[in-house]
Amino acid sequence: MNFLKRTVPLVIAFTMGVLMAMQYYVPHKLSQNLLEVMTRWDRIIAGFAVFIGAYSLLHLHWNRIKRKVEGWGYSLFVYFGMAITVIFGLLNGGKFFWNNKQDGTMFDWLYSYIQVPAGATIFSILAFFIASSAYRTFRARTRESTVLLLAAIVVMLGRVPIGNYISHYIPVAADWIMAVPNLAAKRGILLGVSFGAIATSIKIIFGIERSYLGGGD
Repeated sequence: MNFLKRTVPLVIAFTMGVLMAMQYYVPHKLSQNLLEVMTRWDRIIAGFAVFIGAYSLLHLHWNRIKRKVEGWGYSLFVYFGMAITVIFGLLNGGKFFWNNKQDGTMFDWLYSYIQVPAGATIFSILAFFIASSAYRTFRARTRESTVLLLAAIVVMLGRVPIGNYISHYIPVAADWIMAVPNLAAKRGILLGVSFGAIATSIKIIFGIERSYLGGGD
């Protein structure tokens, strides 16, 4: 049993990891065909992941309802929203789901007039939290925060017309900050993320990182 639960997944991860890493350096049709097949498998597995995510969501909210935890009534809306969305999605405007998607159906109405406004509302609320966080960050307590505060002021003024009215150098300085220090920092972060992804991939390929097996050795 341990062979199927541990050894076989480790062998599959090692084999596929090495093959997919090497195929980028092999300009042959077989290599391209392998990438195409693996891409299709990736889409299939992603489809199963959606069902697992939906099950996990429903299971979480079912436990909240069963235990009557604080705010459990909101979990009812998860079931209600999912049920009516799935029902209208399957109905497909009376043509049912095995036909091509129809336009102007109730499913589209739910998306356009409920999901999109709800998403916009959440992001609008986030704007206030971002403004509050920016205020706390930009307070000049140290030299580093003073530099950050000055750079933020220059960039904000350089992005609006009033900055050009104050001085023609402000938009130029704002562009320089965005093109040189900001871009250098972004590239540094991307390099760090990339090196971290490569290191994690190597650990998974060689079986050092085994948390995807469910923890333990």
